[in-house]
Amino acid sequence: MPETCDILNADVLKNKIKRDIEIIYYPSVDSTNTRAKHLINEGKKNKMLLVADEQTNGRGRQGKHFFSPAKSGIYMSYVFHPMKNFASTVTVTTAASVAVCKAIESLTDKKPEIKWVNDVYLGGKKICGILCEAISDYETGKIKSVIIGIGINITTADFPEYVENASCLGVNIKRADLIAEVTKELEKIVFCDYNSFIDYYRAHSMVIGKDVCFTENGVKTNARALAIEDDGALVVELENKERKTLRSGEISLGIAR
Repeated sequence: MPETCDILNADVLKNKIKRDIEIIYYPSVDSTNTRAKHLINEGKKNKMLLVADEQTNGRGRQGKHFFSPAKSGIYMSYVFHPMKNFASTVTVTTAASVAVCKAIESLTDKKPEIKWVNDVYLGGKKICGILCEAISDYETGKIKSVIIGIGINITTADFPEYVENASCLGVNIKRADLIAEVTKELEKIVFCDYNSFIDYYRAHSMVIGKDVCFTENGVKTNARALAIEDDGALVVELENKERKTLRSGEISLGIAR
C-alpha cells in the first residue's frame, strides 16, 4: 500500500470520527496505554482516543510485549470515565473484541474469530491484541477511568522470534478508516450489558469444543472448552470430567504435554 494513501494524523481522524472525543496523535510513542495513564494522572477527565504510527514499547496482556512497527498496524487507546460505579473491566474486555470483529467485518470481507478472552484471530493466527486497564480512585476504590488498548496488525509481515503464531489482516484498507469504525463500535457497546453482544461473541468464538490449556496460579491444566456463559466466563471440562468456570486468565489452544 503506498504510504501517501494511508495518512494518519489528528486532523484525518477528526474528519472521520465525528464524535465528542479528544483525539491525540503520536508519530511514535512508547505505548498509547502508558501515555493515557500519564494524561489521566495529570488530571484529564474527558473521553480520549490516543493513536500512534508506531509504539516502541507496546504492551500486551500478562506483561507481554506487543510488536508495533511503524505504519503497518493500528495502535490505539480509547479512554472513558464511567459516570457510575463500574464493577469490572471484564465486560469491556469482551466488548472490545466484539467491536474489533464488527469493524473488520464492516469494512472487509474477512471473518475474524475470538480466542477467549479477547484475542482476535484470522486463519488460525493472531492479528489483534487487546489490553484493558482500569484506574481506581484511591479513596473510594471505585474505577474512575478505563483504558482500552487495541493493536491490530494490518500489513505487518516480518515478526520477531518472540512473537508466536501472528499474522496480519492483509487487506488494502486505510488505518484511519478502521480506527474510526472500531471507535464507533466501541462507543455503541462498551456501555452495554452482556446481553447486547454475548451471542455475537459466542458465534465468533474459536475455542468452543476445542482442547485448551489454562494457567492458574502458575499451574497449567488441560481441559476442553464447553461453553461461554452469559457473563463471558468460559466453562471447561477437565480431564477428570470435572467442570470449571474460568472468569480470568489466559488459555492456549491444544494440550500441554
